[in-house]
Amino acid sequence: MKINSKKAGIITLVVSALLIGLVLFTAIRGYGANYSGSITDIKLGLDLRGGVSITYQVTGETPDAQDMSDTITKLRDRAYDYSTEANVYQEGTNRITIDIPGESDATEVLAELGRPGSLVFCTDSSKIADSTVLDGNDIKDAQPAVQDNNYVVVLTFTDEGQQKFSDVTKELAGTGKPLYIIYDGSVLMSPTCKEQITSPSCIIEGQFTYDYASMLASYIRIGALPVQLEELRSEVVGATLGTRAITTSVIATLIGLAIIVVLMILVYRLPGAAASIALIFYTGLIVVLLAAFNQEITLTLPGIAGVILSIGMAVDANVIIFSRIREEIGAGSGVEKAIDTGFSKALSAIIDGNVTTLIAALVLFIFGTGPVQGFAVTLALGIVLSMFTSLVVTRLLIKAFYAVGLQDEKLYGKSRTDKVVDFLSRRNIFFCASGAVVLIGVVFMIVHGALSYPLNYSLDFIGGTSTSVNFNENRTVEQLENEVKPLVEEVIGSTDVTLTPVMGSNEVIIKTQVLSQETRAALYEMLEKQFKVDDSSITFENITATISAEMARSAILSVILAAIAMLIYIWIRFRDIRFAGASILALVHDVFVVLAGYAVFRWTVGNTFIACMLTLVGYSINATIVIFDRIRENLSLMGSQADLKEVVNLSITQTLGRSIYTSLTTFIMVASLFILGVSSIRDFALPLMVGILVGAYSSVCLAGALWYTFRTKFAPKKKD
Repeated sequence: MKINSKKAGIITLVVSALLIGLVLFTAIRGYGANYSGSITDIKLGLDLRGGVSITYQVTGETPDAQDMSDTITKLRDRAYDYSTEANVYQEGTNRITIDIPGESDATEVLAELGRPGSLVFCTDSSKIADSTVLDGNDIKDAQPAVQDNNYVVVLTFTDEGQQKFSDVTKELAGTGKPLYIIYDGSVLMSPTCKEQITSPSCIIEGQFTYDYASMLASYIRIGALPVQLEELRSEVVGATLGTRAITTSVIATLIGLAIIVVLMILVYRLPGAAASIALIFYTGLIVVLLAAFNQEITLTLPGIAGVILSIGMAVDANVIIFSRIREEIGAGSGVEKAIDTGFSKALSAIIDGNVTTLIAALVLFIFGTGPVQGFAVTLALGIVLSMFTSLVVTRLLIKAFYAVGLQDEKLYGKSRTDKVVDFLSRRNIFFCASGAVVLIGVVFMIVHGALSYPLNYSLDFIGGTSTSVNFNENRTVEQLENEVKPLVEEVIGSTDVTLTPVMGSNEVIIKTQVLSQETRAALYEMLEKQFKVDDSSITFENITATISAEMARSAILSVILAAIAMLIYIWIRFRDIRFAGASILALVHDVFVVLAGYAVFRWTVGNTFIACMLTLVGYSINATIVIFDRIRENLSLMGSQADLKEVVNLSITQTLGRSIYTSLTTFIMVASLFILGVSSIRDFALPLMVGILVGAYSSVCLAGALWYTFRTKFAPKKKD
């Protein structure tokens, strides 16, 4: 990447300025006649924008728990077609509610979902009950598709359904007799079978338009339920947090970004200025791409926090590069050579750290569900963009600055020869301190578990009570947050409260933990006394968790698989399983220490908990890789006879500045969010702040010490 002449440098800076300006303009205003691609096109979640809430009721007899669980699982899969942040939960004994963020037309959503009813496949339409051979439980999925330029419907069967379908098509093959597909008593189709079908899927052909094929597939999917449902109510609900949450998040981002820009320039001078420009470009790109992929990514409040966190993490690669440039200048290299060498030497650490996190994101996306997948997409997007801006944009800017005459080494800084800190001599203290914190967390979880729950689970995990209240006047989200919510929290003795206004009415849905009869009576009395609510109009239902046991298991399994995948990658790249083992142990330590914080301080474990722990996984492993990369390099430079303790201490000392500044910039972004954000975002930001500090501590104090312990305790035996 050569920019040798002053003219080339000026052209590069002008083009860069125009490109960055274009991206920022697009992020703020959009492009084209419809102003697409701006921040207003980002699809927001139910907590920020509101959406559609649909409640179904089971017809006939009260279903058993297993049928309701199966139905919720299937409806959740369908709701995720609209948004990975959709919530599906049970109300009472026979109702299921679906909350879909970002939608505003309940009628359209109902039409696309299909009207819930019963689905059967039978051989005689006049004797449905006697001739039914398959029902909705035998259907795994149904989707519209294109085959030979015609629209068709592809059916996928369960294992049992495949066998049933094979048997009936064998019986009907070549007879000309139809197989009736009947939905809610009406014949949808009556295809004939040319031959026996033994595969797990089949194709329904006809003179379909795309709309009809989609509708037919939708009816089959929605009919493939263990129970028959009817719509009880559908309504458009408002945001649970209001515009204040978005406004404060944007302000927090700008303040955090400004602090980081000042810090980078003060510490790293001209390269810091280049990195700051690239960081602003990165922020604009994130906004544009979130808007461009608004069908795939729904941004909730934790998502906003994740994006803000990624801005802080985007500085990391730049810090690694600038530290290398300073080292080269300190070693006597000229500025131009130092720039090239610095980028070259930093490359392996940047690639290994980011690829490791990308692997984690890929595993989370493949094996995770719902919010976990949404997080994985956002994480991967941030990683790719940060690598591009640091390795391409920052480098172009620094080379251009040098080409136009900014060549004095004082503008770039020079690394001082710091005294090597003997971290390893204190490793037993670090091990004992970490073990003590983890043990305290385990004890607290055991004690709390004996009394109720090991952690302070929110209604997202354990369910609660949904109370519907009709106020005498319409109340804004801000009024609900400032006037109603504090009083509700005081009455029930918990901050785990969500208030959702129903658009076009004075109704507000208050979701809380499960309320006893006495607490519920006290809540009714408060609402009547403080807000003149007619308590006879208040209704309540117990609701199940929005985060199912299956989703929780999926999240845990995803993290475990991600850890295994990262371990394998590190093992391959460093050619030493002891590097991999040490990095994963440091990562597990971080997770358990933050869990201890949740247990001791009773932080609420809600839907942001999963995002917090996943963010910690990606952040922590990246910091450890940087130190291990320097250990690997120093081992190569110092030879096989080098003192391992000296190598580890030197490597940690050399990367200490990077560890401090990266943690500081990330901490600043999250701290600004904690200080300025609404109460719900603070529940996310506080554990994350602790996680950032713990991740920095484990990388510096534990990871290298663990590798050294493994290397000395499990060294290969020397041959005689």
